[in-house]
Amino acid sequence: MDRAFEAVGVNSTVGTAIDSLRKGGALVLIGNVTPAVDLPLQKVVARQLSVLGSCASSGEYPACLDLIARGVVDVDRLKSACAPLSEGASWFARLYDGEPGLMKVILEP
Repeated sequence: MDRAFEAVGVNSTVGTAIDSLRKGGALVLIGNVTPAVDLPLQKVVARQLSVLGSCASSGEYPACLDLIARGVVDVDRLKSACAPLSEGASWFARLYDGEPGLMKVILEP
């Protein structure tokens, strides 16, 4: 893969993103659940990877909303579950525990 976007910010997902890149690839770090992660420096240097950080947006929302509206991006595939807000604590625990199959949980008031 030429590019990877890591949107969680934990050791395992940063490592997976780095491992997925071919020599000369670029990793964009946009997640920061934890304040620090282990960076496999030898992999980054030896494979000549670029590592970039990104925070917030710079005007992409209209293009993203257009892609969703036209059905190019199917956001329903990204949702694991919808649940009442009152169940939020248990869903967060399941997400943090790494329950297989969970990616995005929508909490509804």
